[in-house]
Amino acid sequence: MSRKFFVGGNWKMNGDKASLGELIKTLNSAKLDPNTEVVCGAPSIYLEFARAKLDPKIGVAAQNCYKVKGGAFTGEISPAMIKDVGVHWVILGHSERRWVFGETDELIGQKCAHALENGLGVIACIGEKLDEREAGITEKVINAQTKHFADNIKDWSKVVLAYEPVWAIGTGKTASPAQAQDVHDKLRQWVKAHVSEAVANSVRIIYGGSVTGGTCKELGGMKDVDGFLVGGAALKPEFVDIINAKQ
Repeated sequence: MSRKFFVGGNWKMNGDKASLGELIKTLNSAKLDPNTEVVCGAPSIYLEFARAKLDPKIGVAAQNCYKVKGGAFTGEISPAMIKDVGVHWVILGHSERRWVFGETDELIGQKCAHALENGLGVIACIGEKLDEREAGITEKVINAQTKHFADNIKDWSKVVLAYEPVWAIGTGKTASPAQAQDVHDKLRQWVKAHVSEAVANSVRIIYGGSVTGGTCKELGGMKDVDGFLVGGAALKPEFVDIINAKQ
């Protein structure tokens, strides 16, 4: 089954209107592969700005949301608010939310369910830490994380799975293409066994972790790598090269 290549840019807590405006101009004027779906994850305060300025063919994602529509949850934003500013995606379960802010698998699963119920697409992040990889429990860790997502997903057509080995995020270390393919293949087998073969064949599994213009072509050539979630390089002109990795 043909899966549309997906490239997400996670701007994290970076940029201001001036620098993001320049980045947006670069993206809008670039020749982007029409066969690749592109989504930019903006800081919440810049979601409306990004949506207004980016070419409509480029999607926008919030970097987080909460599990209910509204209420006394200071500092949080809801899927309803995200949609109200014209944004249709959210990144959930990113390792920085897990390990810096202490979000649990259970909470991330609840957020996922609520986001999907409210019509957002979800970029669902999973990945192991270095000590977990060295202990040989990568598969166990990512299967457990994936299960918490799967238990909360009714419609997989709105979900992109993002495998991001924590040891490769922002470190300059990248999983080798073979390492990435191995985990993506095992993930697809897990989905086949625990969800369905149809979902396993159709769900896009993207790779994140120090993806650059230099590493993207070989990684993107792997059978089960359906795109990327890009951090630092998403703020640079080379993001265009990553979007065009399949050309």
